[in-house]
Amino acid sequence: MVTRRRFLQGAAALSLLGSRLEPLAAFAAPGGSHAMSRVPEPDGFARHVDVFIGTGGHGHVYPGATLPFGMVQLSPDTNDAGWDACSGYHQGDGSIMGFSHTHLSGTGASDMLDVLVMPAQGEVALQPGSRGLPDRNYRSRHDGAAGAGLSADSVGQPGPGYRSRYDEEQAQPGYYRVHLRDHDILAELTATLRAGLHRYTFHGEGSGHLLVDLAHGYHDDAKVPCKVSDARLKLVGNDTLVGERRVHQWAGGRHIHFAMKLSRPITRSTLYVEDAPLPGGTGEVHGTHLKAALHVDDIASQPLLVKVGISGVDVAGALRNLDAEIPGWDFEQVRKAAAASWERELGRIRIDTASEDVRRIFYSSLYHTMLAPTLFSDVDGRYRGMDLAVHQLPQGANNYSTYSLWDTYRAQHPLLTLYQPERVPDLVNGLVRMAAESPGGPPVWPLQGVETGCMIGYHSAVVVAEAHAKGFEGIDYAKAWPLFRKRAMDDDYRGLPFYRKLGYIPSDKEGEAVSKTLEYAYDDWAVAHLADAAGAHADATRLRHRSRNYRHVFDRRLGFVRPRASDGRWLEPFDPRGMGHSAKWRDFTESNAWQASFLNQHDLYEYMKLFGGEQAFERKLDALFSTSSALPVDAPPDIAGMVGQYAHGNEPSHHVAYLYAYTGAHHKTQARVRMLLENMYEAQPDGLAGNEDCGQISAWYVLSALGLYAVDPVSANYVFGSPLIDRAEIELSGRRKLMVLAPGNGPDSPYIQSVSWNGQPWSRSWISHAELAAGGTLVFRMGSTPNTAFGTAPADRPPSFGKAAG
Repeated sequence: MVTRRRFLQGAAALSLLGSRLEPLAAFAAPGGSHAMSRVPEPDGFARHVDVFIGTGGHGHVYPGATLPFGMVQLSPDTNDAGWDACSGYHQGDGSIMGFSHTHLSGTGASDMLDVLVMPAQGEVALQPGSRGLPDRNYRSRHDGAAGAGLSADSVGQPGPGYRSRYDEEQAQPGYYRVHLRDHDILAELTATLRAGLHRYTFHGEGSGHLLVDLAHGYHDDAKVPCKVSDARLKLVGNDTLVGERRVHQWAGGRHIHFAMKLSRPITRSTLYVEDAPLPGGTGEVHGTHLKAALHVDDIASQPLLVKVGISGVDVAGALRNLDAEIPGWDFEQVRKAAAASWERELGRIRIDTASEDVRRIFYSSLYHTMLAPTLFSDVDGRYRGMDLAVHQLPQGANNYSTYSLWDTYRAQHPLLTLYQPERVPDLVNGLVRMAAESPGGPPVWPLQGVETGCMIGYHSAVVVAEAHAKGFEGIDYAKAWPLFRKRAMDDDYRGLPFYRKLGYIPSDKEGEAVSKTLEYAYDDWAVAHLADAAGAHADATRLRHRSRNYRHVFDRRLGFVRPRASDGRWLEPFDPRGMGHSAKWRDFTESNAWQASFLNQHDLYEYMKLFGGEQAFERKLDALFSTSSALPVDAPPDIAGMVGQYAHGNEPSHHVAYLYAYTGAHHKTQARVRMLLENMYEAQPDGLAGNEDCGQISAWYVLSALGLYAVDPVSANYVFGSPLIDRAEIELSGRRKLMVLAPGNGPDSPYIQSVSWNGQPWSRSWISHAELAAGGTLVFRMGSTPNTAFGTAPADRPPSFGKAAG
């Protein structure tokens, strides 16, 4: 049985209703003093996107305004500490502490939330207060007796924090709006690639203010604040605030700079260090815990607009980005441009389906696949590299950040090669540059010029090798080869010396050893491709041989991969549901032996022999999906979306349903994939089986709904599944189109009866990227009963290790 947790409460329920973007009737806010304007309705493909899918449960998705692959993610922050605050937002929190300009989409570790802005009326509060309880237990500070007309002894007394309860929350791609109830302010947000634009409508008299909190940011422990150094705030004239800081969180030591302009004069301002106000007239401050209060008068006369540019390079770069992308103050123009940008990108894949839920989930998933990687270079081509130095890009090139490679090499990057082909050279060249610039070598999980070192393997090698295998030009493969060769052959990196010497990583010497062994084997397969491309054929042969090191952690007696000691012993006790053989060492990465035993993507026909042949392997797959879903108490929350011991909420399982194709039982792939499509995704905030992981969970859905999946991205092939949509038209490079049709499809018709390609019968259960990228029409004729003959013949099964079955 598929087990998933569901909840919807408080503000979450309001937000879910708001996410449907139905036109708002005028309504009275507390006090009945105003009426909300109607929200602009999206049209085209954007109307099918629900940006709140994944903002509940453990999806870790943010709902704010951004552009496809944009550097700015302007979004509300409801919390800044703990696991379910990874995106800064969670549907269950109930109050908003402000709007910051950088966010991560669906990660399981976090950082960011840079440059928080909170509009308010009345006293200046410098602390947000407790999450979900915005009217209790706060400590606030004020501008001081001279600045705010308050007695000095009122500073630091209990009062309301700057956090606010909210209602009427609505959003669509590139636009977000919410009513801050406790401040009685309508907040609207939109964005360009490198800048954010705020519009605040105050419903009150007199003056209002913006609290700019440069100390705010994500932190793992609520008791330990975000670690900031080298921070600066500076007032420029009567309408501009600039600043910078260095953040030491997940991406330790990253640099961020900003420039903020207001549409109306700042009538009074106060800068703070450690929440202590500086004397009036202070225009610049340095420190680690900095804030600013910017006051404006006559707030009810017209909305206050605020535009903010960011840069990883310097304040001058942030100003240039801001002036280049938002030169004026036309909020609607920027919002419409953002909507048009999303419409162009979402329209690259056009689908027909009888199910509105499928349509909504599909386009919301497609939207998620464009929230990362994120742009990380200025309009003048400068960027901060992995050596933290400033570099200049060639004319027309872009630099990117936020590569969740352990996740995204599996489905998101293969998907981008199909429907975002013109971005692939920039994305891959960025990885090659990072490998050259970083003191640590090939990127693993790079974020804003810093290697987080998160997760295992070095799967940037896979993304580079896949691009080469698919024929992408304009990528410096010659530069890439020696960088990845050094990692594979020479580097003392996370157990690689043991891997080279013993053929596996011993669990009494290195943590997560079994998973590392398996993932290094796949990286060897990828680097072998780069070696052949460089003409280093001896290295390629050696690496291909080494890519079979999975054999050394496979116990044929038990039929599982399992931990070994440095002397070759199998370590006891062993439980295939367990995380590791002792409290000290965890042998697997966010998985157990059940899941890791199917972590082979490139050498299936040899691998099946370890189980006793293809029929034994098929039976083992059946057992994976049918055994108990029970997990030990120390299992990480990432192991979620359970079907037996298959875990759709975490990436090591994502290719597994497609492995039946290699046994000749493709109809079982069809049944399993359709079941996962229908049960692991729902059109609600808690609609994802696990963390979104920068687009990977959604990319699995998009590809699988089209009937395709890249089990081995480096092979440049796609295995068929069970198309969920009835018809799709995909824009390819060179104005070519790929049509996918599924006549006879329906909820009770998951089985492929026959396939044709460009009008000709197609008996294979797979197809190459080259064939699809050339354009054409792929037709899956569907039915309610399996055609067990389809894909059964060895010649029709997907190749593996470059070889056909048998």
